[in-house]
Amino acid sequence: MRRRLRLHARRARYIIYKETLVDLREHLWTFIGSFLGIGIIGFLNSRYFTAYDNLFLIGSFGASSVLIYGIINSPLAQPRNLIGGHLVCAITGVVIHHLIPGQVWLSAALSVSIAIVLMQITKTLHPPGGATALIANIGSPKIQALGYFYIISPVLSGVLILFFVAVICNNATKHRSYPRNKEWYKIWKRQYGFGHRKV
Repeated sequence: MRRRLRLHARRARYIIYKETLVDLREHLWTFIGSFLGIGIIGFLNSRYFTAYDNLFLIGSFGASSVLIYGIINSPLAQPRNLIGGHLVCAITGVVIHHLIPGQVWLSAALSVSIAIVLMQITKTLHPPGGATALIANIGSPKIQALGYFYIISPVLSGVLILFFVAVICNNATKHRSYPRNKEWYKIWKRQYGFGHRKV
């Protein structure tokens, strides 16, 4: 028992050590990817929306950027989750807004809650998608006037921009790989000396 505890303590120290190392290349590519992704979306949206609308639109994409540029191996950052999650949430948000147009508190709560359940069912869970559903209900009249076009632009167009920038920037070095390849579990096991339950 004592030997097992020492082994677990040694592994925990190693993981903490590895997780606290500063990898300048990793941070540089995270910065470049998120800057380009958000910058391109912001530039394109600024031509069609007011600054207030632009802030809300980029809000959910900013959270997506944390996942797809900063935690690229996360299951929540993979293309199915990124694209599918935002689309499921955008559709849900617009539909609920049209069904309950006058009660923002109710339509907002229903949109987010239903969107989460639909993402779970479709296996496209992407936390920033909740904000995408919310924006369809609390955005300015100009955003709400887009109706179902909100799903195509800015949501789908923005998500595709984020995705293509992620593919380019996250594969620019041999240390990063996106989308996550099937060998991630073996790499994790080799790197840390033990494994977690397969996702």
